[in-house]
Amino acid sequence: MKALSTARTLTAARTNRALTAGAIESAMLGFTFIDGMAFAAFCLSWVAYHLVMEGGWAEKRTLNRRMDAYRYQWMLRMLERENRIVDAQIVAALQNGTAFFASTSLLAIGASLAILQSTEAVMALFRDLPFGVQNRTSWELKTLGLTLIFANAFFKFAWAYRLFNYSTILLGSTPPPSEAATPQAQAHVVKLARMATIAGRHFNRGQRAFFFAIAYLGWYINGWALMAATFAIFLVMINRQLGRDSQWVLDNDG
Repeated sequence: MKALSTARTLTAARTNRALTAGAIESAMLGFTFIDGMAFAAFCLSWVAYHLVMEGGWAEKRTLNRRMDAYRYQWMLRMLERENRIVDAQIVAALQNGTAFFASTSLLAIGASLAILQSTEAVMALFRDLPFGVQNRTSWELKTLGLTLIFANAFFKFAWAYRLFNYSTILLGSTPPPSEAATPQAQAHVVKLARMATIAGRHFNRGQRAFFFAIAYLGWYINGWALMAATFAIFLVMINRQLGRDSQWVLDNDG
């Protein structure tokens, strides 16, 4: 009888532990502590990269910020030209590139929503992979997060497209070369250069969302994969902005 009572006590304790673990897992919506750390590292990396690339420190250091000076030089040269068709074509090409990425963002949003709608079928495929079965709730939340990243990219590209449109309008209203030396013409050039710079900055933010979306895909494996992918993407993006290979052309005065 004593042994039977002990066995029942052990069984009840195991059942309670199982119920407690299930309640904790349900409360965390299927996410682990590593998932929380990985997501926090992902968000911090994105914010840190934004601050580094667009803060005062980045002036004359990053490739994007150094190109701002060349935009101003471009507008000064444009002011002296009688025929500005080529300048209008350059702005149109930049606008068309932005439109391509905006439409790609919409396609990515649609694909993410399609995955969300077919959760059961996709998870059935992932069950055969070595990293195990995912919790349905966590899977759907991850997919919603991916959709929001692509939505953010779309808004950045759409606004950049609009700003390039404004740049075209400012380009068309540029004073003639005979008035190039007037304060009004010089002020107009500064406005045009700033508008083009802001458009380029939002375009860069949209591309940044695409790059971090690639890192986000690692979360579908596990939290460790998300952290590793985020770190790898962060290094690649930093190297593209500060690396020697990306800046040697601008540093070569010969």
